[in-house]
Amino acid sequence: MPIIVNLDVMLAKRKMKSKELAEKIGITTANLSILKSGKAKAIRFSTLEAICKILECQPSDILEYRP
Repeated sequence: MPIIVNLDVMLAKRKMKSKELAEKIGITTANLSILKSGKAKAIRFSTLEAICKILECQPSDILEYRP
């Protein structure tokens, strides 16, 4: 799939664990894991907004297009 999810990179830069992010944005660690692995078929804008708010980043820091 040409959409690459760089969530693990942003978590490392912010020195935050997946479990902590999941708790802060109100989703399960399992759903966050699916998102991190790139296996998610979709992401809600509200979830993306919450991730960006907590990690203090832009959506383009998390999602990348590679043809």
